[in-house]
Amino acid sequence: MIIKCKNKSQASENDVIAEPVYQQRRQFLKQLGLVGVGLAAASPAQASIFDIFSGDKNKASKNAFVQSPLTLIGSKDHANGEIWTPERKVLSHNNFYEFGTAKTDPQKNAQNFKVEPWTLTITGAVEKEITLGYDDLFQIADLEERIYRMRCVEAWSMVIPWTGFSLAEIIKKANPTSKAKYVAFETLYDPKQMPGQASSYLGGSLDWPYVEGLRMDEAMHPLTMLSVGTFGKTLAPQNGAPIRLVVPWKYGFKGIKSIVKIHLLEKEPPTTWNRLAAREYGFYANVNPAVDHPRWSQASERRIGSGSIFSSKRIKTLPFNGYAEEVADLYRGMDLKRYI
Repeated sequence: MIIKCKNKSQASENDVIAEPVYQQRRQFLKQLGLVGVGLAAASPAQASIFDIFSGDKNKASKNAFVQSPLTLIGSKDHANGEIWTPERKVLSHNNFYEFGTAKTDPQKNAQNFKVEPWTLTITGAVEKEITLGYDDLFQIADLEERIYRMRCVEAWSMVIPWTGFSLAEIIKKANPTSKAKYVAFETLYDPKQMPGQASSYLGGSLDWPYVEGLRMDEAMHPLTMLSVGTFGKTLAPQNGAPIRLVVPWKYGFKGIKSIVKIHLLEKEPPTTWNRLAAREYGFYANVNPAVDHPRWSQASERRIGSGSIFSSKRIKTLPFNGYAEEVADLYRGMDLKRYI
């Protein structure tokens, strides 16, 4: 069940729920017994609970994109208690080239992005093809919060509380056949809404729409999720609304955003960055501090929110982004320096 607001334009950092307030709200709801068991419906009484922390609604901009609160069944910390990246940074520091190449471009250029109506299809090597609308995205499975590290190939990182469900949930509903060895994903193609798709940046080198892929066992792994929210609310457009992929042991470019197609197939699918520069961006893209990017080291990373871009404070990058215990067996016997 999702509590939805109809205004779909962009919010400023001051219009959304800040991280400390969100954590306070969660604790308050736990005390009322409303977290971990789910809310049955968005009644006026329940809405008033959120109002305690939302401030004066009349102060919001008329054009503010409203991230609606989501009903969660619980929260799992997969980041070992690390400090979360401030929400304002998660909203303002993005790679989403469909909206521009600068880190601040997506927040600025996605302000009029429409997420409703939406269509997501699951096709290919399945017994049952599926077509989902916007509301269906929030009813595929119970929504849970998962706190994951996110490591960008550019050697910066974040810790983000995602809301969503295991990718396996939606794949199982389609009844994959024995030919399903890989899962391909595709981003919305809409140059009118996504100015980057209509521009000639990067010399026009990127082929749209953006595509990504996983091996079937990676897709079915319990850590792999489809996210529909962050910080207890629906995704902002610049973060991949209304639904995106999150694979925490891989570099961030594998986390394809604003997904409209999931296609199961027998052969390895092409992926956008691998197609552009295979030497720099492999199909697997597992976080590996022992394998440098051709133009920079991957041995350490800068945690966004912990200092300036020129800060010398860096942290050591861990194999598989710290999730080796859970996922290393997927690649047993593979040469991880060759299959980057």
